[in-house]
Amino acid sequence: MEIREIPFLAMGGIYEEDDLAAVTNVVRAALDERGSFFPLPEESDFQNALARHEAAEKAIVVNSCGTALDCCMMALGIGPGDEVITTGLTFVCTAGTAIARGAKVVFADILPQTLNINPGQVLKKITKRTKAIIPVHFAGLPCDLDALEAISAETGVPIIYDAAHAIGAKYRARPIGGYGKASCYSFQSNKNMTCLGEGGAVTTNDPEFAEKIRQLKTFGYVYGKQLKVASIGFNYRMTKAQCAVGITQLAKIDRVNEMKRRLMIEMNRLLSDIPEIIGAPEIGPEHGCHIHVVRLNSSRVKFTASAFTERLKNVYGVATAKHYPAVWQWDAIAELGYNGVGCPETEKACSQVFTLPIFPRTKVEDLAYIAWAIKQTIFDLKK
Repeated sequence: MEIREIPFLAMGGIYEEDDLAAVTNVVRAALDERGSFFPLPEESDFQNALARHEAAEKAIVVNSCGTALDCCMMALGIGPGDEVITTGLTFVCTAGTAIARGAKVVFADILPQTLNINPGQVLKKITKRTKAIIPVHFAGLPCDLDALEAISAETGVPIIYDAAHAIGAKYRARPIGGYGKASCYSFQSNKNMTCLGEGGAVTTNDPEFAEKIRQLKTFGYVYGKQLKVASIGFNYRMTKAQCAVGITQLAKIDRVNEMKRRLMIEMNRLLSDIPEIIGAPEIGPEHGCHIHVVRLNSSRVKFTASAFTERLKNVYGVATAKHYPAVWQWDAIAELGYNGVGCPETEKACSQVFTLPIFPRTKVEDLAYIAWAIKQTIFDLKK
């Protein structure tokens, strides 16, 4: 087969003419002498549409998933002396937002078959100092929500779901946005929908919690006859143009997810006869289909995942990404004394995982080439 380039793209979703029109309309309106980029009628429209789509009572849009998580930490009053339980297989900000508030992060191990947090491990890690649990719907696959919700009900510990990967995902036919105390979403550029490169949101069924988040993202303001500041907050708002594009992007997210779902299912099929590769967890109809994470089966090979992906790119042109190093492997976290003790499945997975370049407009023939290149790379390294 002829060698060719398969890049890992910076854009995870798709932009079309309706997105362009949404931005153009915002700028055109601002050309009027009475025009402004504030206030934001687009914001409430986006929030209402997002809440409906994710089956939540309220949605509050912010400028990233990290700020969404930070607002939730502040709204729960998390600070020094508190503990927050999360997974080590996630982007660093999941743990970082709790650490930034002075809390101690406690890592619970994952389930190897799903790569999501293990509810049994979560229950074992709860102490009298535990103030929140932050499970991650890794790669777009929802966690075991029944088990986690039961733990929260039994212990009284609130759950903030990190749904950065999972816009449009469902659990037992129900969208995930109404579970727990809240869910936090990302609309960053490599997600299946993006608001001009950045963006995030909190969804919740708790109106008082929603109001806290709304205040915190806007300097602590309470709007009424007289503007007042109820708490110390920040400017975590999205822009008018981002909200306008959020509306158009949300309208196509189910289509984008389905485009990726078909590709991921086919990719798993093509990899099924390669024993050195552990395919992505089952890509069912409720999966959010953000990234296609597979694992190098270290029991079948003597080389590392990094050696494999380096040769795959340099010799066969297939670029990959790593989602993720274990959180405690990041310098800033390691320097605080965190490590992987008690999380053997996470340690193992993080040494094996790599993400294949699958995007909504990836062609089926690209998948065949990727599978061929993977087989050739394994053959080369096993010589």
